[in-house]
Amino acid sequence: MTTPATATDTDEADLPDHLALLAARVVDALRAGMPSAPVGRVGVAFSGGVDSSLLLALAVRGLGPEQVVAVLGVSPSLAADERRGAHDVAAHIGVPIVEVGTHEGDNPAYRRNGPDRCFHCKDELFTRISDEVVQRHDLSAVAYGENADDARRPDRPGARAATNHRVLRPLADAGLTKDDVRSLARALGLPNADKPAAPCLASRIPHFTEVDPTRLAQVEAAEHALRAMGFTDSRVRHHGDVARIELAADDLVRAVSPDVRDRLVAEVTAAGFRFVALDLAGIQSGAFTLPLVEVTRG
Repeated sequence: MTTPATATDTDEADLPDHLALLAARVVDALRAGMPSAPVGRVGVAFSGGVDSSLLLALAVRGLGPEQVVAVLGVSPSLAADERRGAHDVAAHIGVPIVEVGTHEGDNPAYRRNGPDRCFHCKDELFTRISDEVVQRHDLSAVAYGENADDARRPDRPGARAATNHRVLRPLADAGLTKDDVRSLARALGLPNADKPAAPCLASRIPHFTEVDPTRLAQVEAAEHALRAMGFTDSRVRHHGDVARIELAADDLVRAVSPDVRDRLVAEVTAAGFRFVALDLAGIQSGAFTLPLVEVTRG
């Protein structure tokens, strides 16, 4: 029986020189943030997205699988599809997942859903990791998958929570952009190297509209249906009775073809929406947060 490949099966020598250099820089940045002696274990805040997957794979390559723990925060804002996918990717890399239940929904500041919502979510995650995982798994550091492009964006308040909890960000410290992350993930054979970005379900709810389990469940059901129809890169923005659907530009024409349109309307209304709207602008990262942040900065 053939043993599945893991992230440790390929040496840096098998990578093109420029990617081997990037991989080495990430490992160096990770080691620089950890105690020098003895080299302890690192916990990677893991979502199953390409950024945290690459960080997890490089941590395994640099430190060894016994020195790495993948930590997945589980709450109503994590779609079941994303949870299953995270376990699949971690198994491919060769690291078991430690799941931690997070309770950001108990925090009124999170439910209020201001532009700082991600701060409260990440603060809850890193607090739970500190309280429930660090000692139990003998971690000497915790890291997460912020990349250099995200580090420059003004709409990433979760980074402040990482700073407060002294969480490492080796990808950003090593200067890896989103394109670098994708290229290196492909070279390492990660199964989600081309997976579209999948922010948490709460990001689909307009700021200052309360985040509650019902709205999250509606978004999850509608987006699950879209993926089942082949719209792998999609968002369902929650506007009360209206579901505003964002798709990749190449999918817009297919979405309005008669048979597909009828099924799309049926599936999304079955998720609890009354009206279904297709946004001709397509996928818009930071659609709710960026305008507020830019106004504040101006």
